[in-house]
Formats: sequence, structure tokens, C-alpha cells
Amino acid sequence: MTVTMGTVLWEPPANVRETSRIGDYLEWLRRERGLTFPDYAALWEWSVTDLSSFWESIWEYFGVVAHHAPVTVLDSPEMPGARWFPGATLNYAENVLRMPGIGDDEPVVLAYSQSREPITLTARQLREQVRRVRAGLKARGVQKGDRVAAYAPNIPETYVLMLATASLGATFSSCAPEFGSRSVIDRWSQIEPKVLVAADGYRYGDKPIDRSQEIVAIKSALPSVDHVITIGYLNGGGDWDELDGDDELAFEPVPFDHPLYVLYSSGTTGLPKPIVHGHGGILLEHLKILALHHDLGPSDRFFWFTTTGWMMWNYLASGPAVGAAIVMFDGNPGWPDLSTLWELVDTAGITYFGTSAPFLMACRKAGLTPGKRLKGVGSTGAPLPAEGYAWVYEAVGRDLQLVSLSGGTDVCTGFVGGAPMLPVRAGVISGRSLGARVEALDSAGKPVIGELGELVITAPMPSMPVGFWGDVDGSRYREAYFDVFPGVWRHGDWITIGEDGSCVITGRSDATLNRGGVRLGTSEFYSVVESLPEVADALVVHLDLPDDPNGELLLFVVPAEGVEVDDAMRARIARELRASLSPRHIPDKIYSVRAVPRTLSGKKLEVPVKRILTGTPVESAAAKGALANPESLTAFAELAAERG
Repeated sequence: MTVTMGTVLWEPPANVRETSRIGDYLEWLRRERGLTFPDYAALWEWSVTDLSSFWESIWEYFGVVAHHAPVTVLDSPEMPGARWFPGATLNYAENVLRMPGIGDDEPVVLAYSQSREPITLTARQLREQVRRVRAGLKARGVQKGDRVAAYAPNIPETYVLMLATASLGATFSSCAPEFGSRSVIDRWSQIEPKVLVAADGYRYGDKPIDRSQEIVAIKSALPSVDHVITIGYLNGGGDWDELDGDDELAFEPVPFDHPLYVLYSSGTTGLPKPIVHGHGGILLEHLKILALHHDLGPSDRFFWFTTTGWMMWNYLASGPAVGAAIVMFDGNPGWPDLSTLWELVDTAGITYFGTSAPFLMACRKAGLTPGKRLKGVGSTGAPLPAEGYAWVYEAVGRDLQLVSLSGGTDVCTGFVGGAPMLPVRAGVISGRSLGARVEALDSAGKPVIGELGELVITAPMPSMPVGFWGDVDGSRYREAYFDVFPGVWRHGDWITIGEDGSCVITGRSDATLNRGGVRLGTSEFYSVVESLPEVADALVVHLDLPDDPNGELLLFVVPAEGVEVDDAMRARIARELRASLSPRHIPDKIYSVRAVPRTLSGKKLEVPVKRILTGTPVESAAAKGALANPESLTAFAELAAERG
């Protein structure tokens, strides 16, 4: 199927208000508040204009379990510094473990792994495991405000540990075991955990990867750790089962903004920022987006391919709060081939399949036709090109709703995505999320429609970070988001917002290419270049030149196996870019490289490459421990030296 940008691929059914959770919410607003909205656009406008009424309605519609009621909803809308639901006390874990609509003996966690046999936990078993681990942590002195760290994969133990930690009012942090010890130490030395829970290793496909040396290095570098508990995930043994006790399951009431967990920026430059998320903000945001945008609830089995080092793990973890069972997978999604995850749809009864845009594009390139009955497919991590949308509807299913989601670790959600009331159009994100006042600002700081601009948030959201750990005066936090437009959150993406509220994101604003004053996003380059069978991967950067307003556009190509990047191939790439995009998109030079540098969560590193090519030493341009393939930077350093 060949489609052009903007082609309608799915439309909401006529009875969407009777069949969706957002429809039920609209009926509740009419009945309980006397509010009626003709369409999604009107609902969104209200949600970002009357912030207090909207977020109070989310609290009440979902029946948030609280120990003390809030004094008000929002004491001041200023950013940074907005305080949500002051006076309220609650506990995230208590609200997740309520599991509305899931019976005690029904599955709520279904875990699949390349390291061991599948595990299923019922609602009753999950609560009991959280109770036991909570008691074990408490016996080891963990209390409100302490930090518990998990060097462990996407398995039930990690999930149980997070909920048990939260139930005590302690703060959780996880790193995926593919992170090297240096990356882990850089993160956890900032938060000083009291307890470390670590998996001894894992299998990635058929390859065993032992982590015992990394655990020793991490422990020796963190003097704050009083207890190390091991999960014998690769070799058996370990003392995970000793995290036990007789205490009943209970939940520490904590303030709305009490630290729930710490997530980290990718750490591509400097020390990763320790982003603190609060119990209440994460709970409300995830209730809203999982139920009203992804339409998840009882009878759903919610899957997102993720590791514990990516915010999508935390996103998946909130599924039971809206009544959805969650499906976990740990291992190589491409082993023995790319059909592995699609087969899991049938094995686990998945109704909602979440993954990354690069994975969907890889499946398309491999010619897969999985053909699954799914309610929804979620895509994030990078912009999904129009042909990726077309592949999903042609090869996966015609009746599902595809949600291309964009947001970030900073808010642990998507600012823009989809909703059951919005159509799906090729290459276009359906709309802005409820409660997220997303705007595009031009270079003068003025809002624009239909033009490329900086993605900003001009009203506070409850899931914006409580702050950065250890940032006592808030200076690092302000510098990260509020230094360019005072009082406005600048996210670092380029976005075009249509008249209808739909959105197109064209890459990071700090990696964006500027040719003679015309700003070009990186994602459209990749869409064209990586669709060529001769190209395995690509990276594009733009270098400013003092005497040339066009600067220099450099394209780096990883050729497919057996292919050489010769003049004929360079000419073909140039022709394709000219025909598909514009003459401005033709690179000045095309280089062959062995690999494109990526973070551990798979994101391309345009900005560090740009820095290296302009003379920054490799060790200063990127934190190697945060890279999946740090050796890939050497080629760019050598090129920088050649170019002088």
C-alpha cells in the first residue's frame, strides 16, 4: 500500500461515545457536571483552559483512593513551581493494586522471557507478593524517603519491588541490566540507594550475559547501600525469596508530590539528570492517558516492548490502575526473528500492542504480515513515517487504532498522541493529549499554526517533575526546561500543529538542520534514506559554516550487508531525497560508517556527533556508558581529524 502524508487510514466508529472509555467520561461530565462537548477539540480546549476543573474531574471520575482530601486542585498555575492537590495524601501503589474490574483469581501480570519459563500472576498473587517484599524491605530498615534501586530486567520481581517500595513511601529507581556499571553508578551515586536488588544476568536471544562483575562494581561504588539482594535470573539461586515477612499489606499515605521514582535523562552529555516523579502526578496522568487515550480497561491485556531503563516501563506498570492486565517481555525482540513479539499477541492474548517506530519500520522492511486482531497498536521513540502507518493497517489489521505517541521521560507520558474520537492519518499524530497545552512557537516566541515551531507546554501538568534529585535551589530544573522561554516549558522537539489540532514532530530541535534559514527535521531524511534496501541505518547532521548560510549537510550511511557506498549509491540517495523531499535535503557529503551511535534505548545521537565533528573530544561529547555502541564514535572522531 502506497499512501501520502495525511491519508485517512482509520476513522472512529459512529457509536464511539457508547463503546469507548472517553465516551463514558463525556457522559459522566454531562451527568455530574452539566458539561457537554461536541467533539474532541472542544474537550481538549476545556481541559487545558480550566485546569482545575479538568484534573479534579479525572480524580473523581476514576475514584482516586486518598487518605486526606486536597485543600484545592492547583494553588498557582505558574511554571516552574505549580503545586497540585496541596493537602492531599495518597499512595500510587494502593491505587494500582486496587485493579478495578480484575477478579482476585484473574491474571494481571503475564511475563515472558528468553531466560526462563513464562510466569502468570493473578491479582491475589500480585498483592501477596507485594505484601511479602514490602515486609522484607521494612525488616531491612527501608522507610519513607529511602531509595531502593533495581538492576533488573522487565520481569515480575522488578514490578513487585517497585510497588512494594512505593507502598512504604520509599523511592524507586531502576536501570536495565544491559547498562554498564559506569552508567549505573553515574545515576545511582546521585540518589544514594539504601537497598540494591540485582539480577545475576539474563539471556538475550540465545546469548547468556552474566552481570555478577557489574554488581560487585556497582556495590563497591555506592557506600549508601546497606543490603544487596540478588535475583538468580540467569544461573538460579540468589536470595530474592528471603525478602519476606509477616506484616500485612499497608500503604503509607504520602503528599501528592512525594517522590515515587527517579527516572534519568539519556545522559548523552554530562551526568544523567535524576528526574523525580511524584505519586499523585504520575497516577492522575496515567489514569487519564491509559483509559481515555489508549481506551484500556478490564478485559484488556496491555503490552509495550520496553526495558526497565526506559520510561515506557513505568507507563506499562500503571496498566492495572485502569483495570488492564499487563504483559511483560524480556529478551531480544528480533530473535530468532522479528515475528517473536507478534507471536506473543496470540500466546498472551494481547489486545493492545505497544512498541517503537524503528521496530515497526524494521518489520515493514522485512516484509512481515503478522495479521493480528488487536484493539490498538502504540508507537513511540521516534516519529513514525507515513509508510509505517500504511504497513500497520495493511499487514497487522485494518480495524485497530494506531496511536503514535510523543512525550518524554521528563513527564513519563505523551504530550501528543491519539484518542478513540480522532481519526488516524498517515504520518500524522492525531492530536494533543487532554490536559497538555502543547503549542508551537516561532523564533520570536509567538504561537504558530501550520508552521514548524518549538514544542512548548504553556500550562502546567501534574506529571511534570517534582524536581531533580539534589537540585536544592531548582537551578538545574529551570535550566533544563525554562531557560529559553521564561514560564514556558520548552521540550526540545520541532512540531507543526495543524488547524485541526493534529501534529507532526520532525525531530529534536537541537538536532534540527537549518539550510539557509529553512528548518528541516531529521525524521523525514531517515524515512527516505532508510527505505532504500541498500541502507541498513543512517544519521544526518548539519554543521554551520561562517561564510555560508546553507552550512554543510552530512549524511552517514550504514550500508546493508554486501553493499558498498560508492558514487552510484550516493547519486541514488541524492535522487531519492530530491524527489521525495527537496533539493535542500541533498547532503553535501555522504559517508559510509559501520554503525550509527545510539543510546541504550535506541535513540540516534545526532547532537554528540555534531559536537565531535566541530572539535569536541569524544569523551566530552557523549557519556560512553549511556551508549549501546560507544565504539561507533571513533569513526566520527577520525573524520573530524581528517577534516581539520
